[in-house]
Amino acid sequence: MLAPVIVGVDGSAESLAAAEWAVREAERRGRRLRLVHAWERGPRPVGESSTGAVQRHLARRVLRQAEDRVRAASPGTRVDDEQARGPATEVLLLAAAQADLLVLGSRGLSGFTGFLVGSVALGVIAEAECPVVLVRAGEVAADEHLPAADGSASTRTGCRDVVVGVDVADPSEETIEFAFGEARLRGARLRAVYAGQPGGPRGPQHHGSTPAAPRALLDDLLRPWREKYPDVEVLATAATGRARSVLVRAASGASLLVVGHRLADRPVGPRTGSVTHAAVHHVDCPVAVVPHH
Repeated sequence: MLAPVIVGVDGSAESLAAAEWAVREAERRGRRLRLVHAWERGPRPVGESSTGAVQRHLARRVLRQAEDRVRAASPGTRVDDEQARGPATEVLLLAAAQADLLVLGSRGLSGFTGFLVGSVALGVIAEAECPVVLVRAGEVAADEHLPAADGSASTRTGCRDVVVGVDVADPSEETIEFAFGEARLRGARLRAVYAGQPGGPRGPQHHGSTPAAPRALLDDLLRPWREKYPDVEVLATAATGRARSVLVRAASGASLLVVGHRLADRPVGPRTGSVTHAAVHHVDCPVAVVPHH
């Protein structure tokens, strides 16, 4: 059986937006969707013997609300759900181990909400072995699409660009392939962006002892992927500046930003790089964080 697209839900506007994004993605991938809700039993009040039953009832209500939303958005997608007792990070990482893709809600600049509070969300991104997508509250299907001819929102137009950040000095094949796959699923253009400081990265030598220009390195790096995905239109850009700032600007108006995250061999607490950190806090479109070693 194919691994499902899994989305964490907690009843917040952020998680409901994530659920609606996730069901569209599950439909594109031909996968089933699984809704997961995590809850922890707190200290039992004196005289209360049914705290667990109450929490299970609340969890069932949260899952039912999310299920109603996704079935309304995509009636044909197979949906199942799960409520799990335990720390949210542990529950979500266990879910990620079974997922094709894990989708979570995010509040944006001010951080995360619900059970995705700070260290929980960063912990999931830092350790998950599958790609994790963060979706903002208010994200709707039309946000993935170009506006109609009259400027109005539409779901009948083509999809906005997928943007991927590429480090030509230390490229991640997993990140690049995920981005190409997402662009193909949407029939969207892929914008591959490299950002570096003046002088560029040290790469293969061109024209004797002259280092290759960043754009030439990027083109060389993308060439086999263009051949593997000939139906994906690619726009490669090499810009001067800090990678996190360049990517935040490049993601404006995109349907999805894809960034890589190197999994630490011996992590000391949840860690994400500065580029990933900036993306998940400052980009308006959904952000896919792709793990690699």
